[in-house]
Amino acid sequence: MVDGYLGTMTTEERMLLHLYDNPLPEGHWEAPQSVTQAGISAAVHVQRKHVPRTLKRLENQSELIIGQRHVPGAKQRRRVYGLTSTGKERASELRNRILAMEVIFQGEKTSLSKLRKGGQTTLDLLSYIDEGLVFYDSPVISPISNPEGTASLDAQAGEDLVRRVLSRAWEDGKITKDEQQLITEVVDFLGMHPDRVRRLSDEARRSQNAPPPEEVYRDMLRQALVDGQIIDDEIALLTTMREAFGIGLETHEKLLAEAKEDPILDEATMAYKATLSTALADGMITSDEDAMLKTLRFNLGISDHRHASLLAELLDKNE
Repeated sequence: MVDGYLGTMTTEERMLLHLYDNPLPEGHWEAPQSVTQAGISAAVHVQRKHVPRTLKRLENQSELIIGQRHVPGAKQRRRVYGLTSTGKERASELRNRILAMEVIFQGEKTSLSKLRKGGQTTLDLLSYIDEGLVFYDSPVISPISNPEGTASLDAQAGEDLVRRVLSRAWEDGKITKDEQQLITEVVDFLGMHPDRVRRLSDEARRSQNAPPPEEVYRDMLRQALVDGQIIDDEIALLTTMREAFGIGLETHEKLLAEAKEDPILDEATMAYKATLSTALADGMITSDEDAMLKTLRFNLGISDHRHASLLAELLDKNE
């Protein structure tokens, strides 16, 4: 969930603006972190695992270019993204419409374009506006790719996870090589700014109130299961976590079962589950309800796999 004016925009709109302001370099063997899935996730305020859905939609609309480039700091070449001419055209129209908006600044109405600083990205500019189009001196919300500021709810969950991992790592007063590798992988996965990580590390070191590794790992599993499945990148991250903190496969299976019983649901999934539950209230889903649910799944980005999992869960409870 994103606060402020950014929260009124779709993920697709935020992604178009981000990729328009961060173009994929043509003819270069290297590309910035900002055009990777982690960079896009951090900039548009959504969990990384939800990014591929929107990217796929843009690709199907012939608005997206996908490539493989070297990214500074990465060991292997990473998948990177840019806009086609069609995508740039739509993003440009959206950007121009937004910059022409009137907002309230210091009690008076003014064009948003007049408040833009030199070189400022559109998403950063919009982060200063609330839902009522009031412009503030400091951001209403900041992506975790920025060093400071209050992050969105999704980003706060990532911050809390990093804080807990760091707290556990600092328990013995030092961070080992294996723990450092784990932290690096978590941070890269989230697209978190290094200065933000250092601040969280200092907080964790000072608090020295480390949770049990099993508790941290269960939270990671719950985060990974937010859409009902664990993707390859998350499997790699969880494996590193198990090795770093000495969690065996038997314990993993136990914690996985606990995480499945108490998963974290994102806002879209919660809304869809509530609608699905209402449709099942009389014990069956009519053809009209089924058509409505399909439309809702498309609009909310709920996969058929996730629908089947939620349906099975609700049917089990009703038995």
